[in-house]
Amino acid sequence: MAKLSVIIITRNEAHDIRRCLDSVRFADEIVVFDSGSTDGTPAIAREYTKKVFETDWPGYGKQKNRAWQQATGEWILSLDADEWVSDSLNLEIVKAIQSEKDDAYRIPFSMVCFGKMIQYGASKKYHIRLFKKSHGKFNDRIIHEKVIIDGHIGSLTSPIFHETHRNIEEMLEKLNRYTTEAAQHRLSKGKIENLPIALLNSFWVFFRAYVLKLGFLDGKEGLMLAALSAEYVYYRYLKMRLLQNGFSNR
Repeated sequence: MAKLSVIIITRNEAHDIRRCLDSVRFADEIVVFDSGSTDGTPAIAREYTKKVFETDWPGYGKQKNRAWQQATGEWILSLDADEWVSDSLNLEIVKAIQSEKDDAYRIPFSMVCFGKMIQYGASKKYHIRLFKKSHGKFNDRIIHEKVIIDGHIGSLTSPIFHETHRNIEEMLEKLNRYTTEAAQHRLSKGKIENLPIALLNSFWVFFRAYVLKLGFLDGKEGLMLAALSAEYVYYRYLKMRLLQNGFSNR
C-alpha cells in the first residue's frame, strides 16, 4: 500500500493542533513546519511526530513546499492546524490511495464559526488537499496558495472540518493579517484597484454569501461571515492604497 504523509504548517496553534494531529493518526508520516511559535506548538507536535521543523516565514506557498519536500510518502495530505479530518474522510482517503484511480482529490470543507457548523453561506467549498507527491506541488504565492496538479483530479465526499473563527478577537486578528498579506501580494503582481470597484465587490461578496448561498439561514454566524467577506475586500483595497502612497500597514 502507498505511504501517506500529512503536512501541516503552524504558528501559535497550541489551542488547535492536538485535534488536527489526533485526526490523522492513521497516516504513515506527519511533517510539521513551524514559524516562530511562542505557545509551545512545536513541543505538542513532537508528541506525535519526530519530523518537526522550526523555520522562518516565507509565505504560505513556499512554507508548504518546504514541508512537501521533507515528506517521504507517495501521497500528500495537506492540512492547516485549525482543520481536522472526519472519520468518514479517513476511510475515503485510505480507499482512494489504494485504488490509484486518480492523481489528486478535491475535498469538501465544512466550516465551524464560533462553535457552530455553517451549513450554507461559507460551507462546502472544495480544495485539492490530497495528491500524489510526484504529480503535485504548491505555487509560491504568499497567501491563498494552490496546489498545481499534473494529472487527473477526482473528488471525495466526506469533509475536512475547518474552525475558521473561535472568537471575535481571533477573527479581527486574521482579518488584519490576511488583508495585509493580500494587499502586498496584489501590489507585487501589479494589480490596481479603485474605490468604486472595491465597494461594488464588497457588496457583491456579501450578497453572494448572505443571499445567494442562503447564509441568512445560518443565523448570526452567517451574517458575521458575510460581513467579514465584504470587509476583507474593502480593507484589502484600503491597505493597497496606503502602500501605494508610502504608508505602512503596521
